[in-house]
Amino acid sequence: GKPPPPPPPAGSRASGSPRRVVVQASTGELLRCLGDFVCRRCYRLKELSPGELISWFRSVDRSLLLQGWQDQGFITPANLVFVYLLCREALRGEDIGSQAELQAAFLTCLYLAYSYMGNEISYPLKPFLVEGDKGRFWERCLGIIQRLSAKMLRINADPHYFTQLFQDLKSEGEGGDGSKHWTISLDR
Repeated sequence: GKPPPPPPPAGSRASGSPRRVVVQASTGELLRCLGDFVCRRCYRLKELSPGELISWFRSVDRSLLLQGWQDQGFITPANLVFVYLLCREALRGEDIGSQAELQAAFLTCLYLAYSYMGNEISYPLKPFLVEGDKGRFWERCLGIIQRLSAKMLRINADPHYFTQLFQDLKSEGEGGDGSKHWTISLDR
């Protein structure tokens, strides 16, 4: 046989060869980006801060850890991208007139994210429920599932879709602290 052809020079690529896409962000940075996004989306809530939203998320995660429902924290870059997908599609700023309404809607998104992306078979409802009417909670869940089921499946099946959502979430914020970076590297 013939020897293999020499490798192409560094920096060049043949037409049709994959293009590498690298997206990088820390968990803390993406949490802030999610908080910034929700604050902008829910423009009627003038007193809302990104920190409040983050504290709701951390409170649920801590509660599930302390109660033994999960062995490790749920808040990771990949799961934050999934939560962002749900929030982007399910939280409508014009429909949310109070912080209580936002918290109920946001925790519904979290419940679906934990149920879909979490390591456990099921999760208790209590950490996600802040209103007395469970019926409204389940109506919101079913509405989100009906509207977003295809996208929820696609985010795990299509790495380019995931990367686009990751980039969208990252662009919602102002930059980060540089610690605990998570890198996605995809060939296109």
